[in-house]
Amino acid sequence: MKAHFTWIAVAAAALLGLTACQQSKFTVEGTIEGAQDSILYFENVSLEGLVTLDSVKLSSNGTFSFSQERPEAPEFYILRIADQIINVSIDSTETVTIHAQWPNIGSDYEVSGSENCSRIRELALKQQELQRRFVALQFDRTMPRVASRDSLDHMLQAYKNDLTYNYIYKQPEQASSYFALFQAIGPWLIFDPRSNPDDVKAFAAVATSWDTFYPGALRGQNLHNIAIEGMNNTRIVAARQAQTIDQSKIVESGVLEISLADNHGQQRTLTSLRGQVVLLDFHSFTLQDSPQRILMLRGLYNKYHAQGLEIYQVSLDADEHFWRQMTQQLPWISVRDAEGENAVRYNVQSVPEFFLIDRNNQLQKRSSQMKDLEAEIRSLL
Repeated sequence: MKAHFTWIAVAAAALLGLTACQQSKFTVEGTIEGAQDSILYFENVSLEGLVTLDSVKLSSNGTFSFSQERPEAPEFYILRIADQIINVSIDSTETVTIHAQWPNIGSDYEVSGSENCSRIRELALKQQELQRRFVALQFDRTMPRVASRDSLDHMLQAYKNDLTYNYIYKQPEQASSYFALFQAIGPWLIFDPRSNPDDVKAFAAVATSWDTFYPGALRGQNLHNIAIEGMNNTRIVAARQAQTIDQSKIVESGVLEISLADNHGQQRTLTSLRGQVVLLDFHSFTLQDSPQRILMLRGLYNKYHAQGLEIYQVSLDADEHFWRQMTQQLPWISVRDAEGENAVRYNVQSVPEFFLIDRNNQLQKRSSQMKDLEAEIRSLL
């Protein structure tokens, strides 16, 4: 699926409980004071753009109420008068109530009935303050250009740190975390998941949560695709800067050591498996076909483990809790390389990728050199 990379004003992520399944509609209601005769629009922020769902001409008391069919997965909406907007996320909440003041409804409003909407309000106000400070610095003629640029960079990094550690990593499954990823200053995204490794990790953390809690959701798939694209981009750059494996001499090169803690907290080294045939597997449990691949590996492990096959699986997942959940029932060695350093050393350009290591700890072949994995395993046993 192609990753849509437009600036998204709102996004949603929240657990869908049983009550959400039982209720067929949600309601967004409230009042907007001082906006008599204005047209209030209720719009869905889809991946393809804004879709107007309903509208109302406000009366003197400013009351409004919009009801829509509940989406199958969390969805995102805005209330809009002209160019003033209020961001709304819908999860398992039946009714969201908003009270706002015209003409600045985007900042002068209160929300109740949804913790996600409350956090999104916090983020919207933070973003507006950041924008104000940026503009003030840009027009400050008393400050040298270099100093102004440094101040802008420091301001932006401090803002990203706030969002990363107080919202995104703290509650990656929440709508506020998804919303934070797509905040912008003017037309520019604050987070850069295409080329900034730290920003890619933030996207990956939210993507893994969506893959877990909302499997099959279009927004989750889109976010997953963005994260994978960013991971591939940054690893390709890193691989070009590092010394990579000479594939023409892969048999003579031996094995490059990997030493990582497994999902039980025990340090596991690749060289300690000398005497066994090892399938070295680089994997991400966020991949759409991960369940099918794990089943395939289980089949090989069950069939050949007693004859000397071991699987040393290196996960590149950013979310440690998610990785532990996915690996707790796996019988082979499961380690995690969140930084991707070992993937770079093995010149892994994309996942899944795998290598075969013989009983003498010699690296024999990588996936592109094998037509039949099972036959290759049998030949080394």
